[in-house]
Amino acid sequence: MIERMSPLEIRDRIFELIKSHHMFFSTALPLIASENIVSEAVKQAIISDFGHRYAEGWPGERVYAGCRYIDEVEGITISLFKKLFSAEFVDVRPISGVTANLAVYTAFTTCGDVMMCLSIAKGGHISMGKREFGGTAGAVHGLDIEYFEFDVNEMNIDVDATIRKVKKLEKDNRIPKLIYFGGSVLLFEHPVKELSEFFKTYDSIVGYDAAHVAGLIAGGEFQNPLKEGADVVSMSTHKTFFGPQRGAILSFNKHSEAIKKAVFPGVVSNHHLHTLAGLAIASTEMIAFGKEYAKEVVRTAKKLGESLSSRGFNVLGEAKGFTDSHQLLIDVFE
Repeated sequence: MIERMSPLEIRDRIFELIKSHHMFFSTALPLIASENIVSEAVKQAIISDFGHRYAEGWPGERVYAGCRYIDEVEGITISLFKKLFSAEFVDVRPISGVTANLAVYTAFTTCGDVMMCLSIAKGGHISMGKREFGGTAGAVHGLDIEYFEFDVNEMNIDVDATIRKVKKLEKDNRIPKLIYFGGSVLLFEHPVKELSEFFKTYDSIVGYDAAHVAGLIAGGEFQNPLKEGADVVSMSTHKTFFGPQRGAILSFNKHSEAIKKAVFPGVVSNHHLHTLAGLAIASTEMIAFGKEYAKEVVRTAKKLGESLSSRGFNVLGEAKGFTDSHQLLIDVFE
C-alpha cells in the first residue's frame, strides 16, 4: 500500500491511524492491568525540549554539558520517590521495568549465579525467565533460575515448601545469590518478611519486582518490601503508578554505588529525559492524591471480582476476597 504513496501521503495516513487509535480507546474500557494513562500535565512535560537532549551519568556528574536544569528535575524526582517509598537510595534512570531488573541482576550477580523467583506460569515476569524461554535473567545475564514453590489455593508463594527446596539446593551447592519476589501477577502480598529472614542466613540479596503494584505501595495500600526485608526494589512507572513508561530502582545507601554503576554504564546510556520530566510531574500527583487513588483502585478491583463471580465467572482467590491489588484472575477454561 505505502509503496504507491508519497511521503506526505504516508505522513497523513499515520496521523489518521493515530486519530483512529484515539477514537477507539475513547469509546473502550481497557482491562489490561499493565496499562494506565497520564495526566495532561504529564503529557506537557513529555513533549518538552528534554526529549532532544542527552544526559549520561549521575546528576552533577554528567558526561554531557548543558544538563543544569535536567539535573535539577532528576534530583527533584529522586527526592519525591524517596518520600513516596521511604527509600534511602533511588535511581530513576532505567528506561523500563525490564531495564531496572537487568540493572539489579548486573549489580548483585554474575553469570552462573542462581536466582530464585516465580515461574512465568505462576506470575513471574519474562525478565526473570530461564535461558530456554528467552528470559532476560537467563538469556541475557546468564543466571541459573530456580522457582519458588507455589500454593495454588492461596495464590501465593508456599513458604514452608520453598524453605525445604532451598535446603535441598544447599546440598548441591546451589544456594540462590538473588531472590526476586513480585512479578507480573500479584493478587496478594508476597511473604517477603517471612522468607527474607530465612534467605539472609545465606547472605542472599532479596529483591522485589514492584512494577505492577508500585502505585499501590506509594499509596499505602500494598506491602512496602523495603520495610519487610528486601534489599532492592525494581519497578516500572506506568501501571498503578500513573506515570510515563520508564523504570526505577529503590534500595539502601550501602548498595547505591553498585546500582549506579550497573545502570550507567551498565545498561543505560541516555535515559530518555522527556519521560523523566513526565515522571517528575506524575510523582507530585502521586504525593497529592495517591493514597485516595490507590485505595479506590483496590476497592474497584475487589468489586469487579465480586460482580464477575456473581455472574458465573470462575474468579480465582474468592476465599481471600479475590484480590488485594489491581489485578484479577479468571479461569476461562471452565
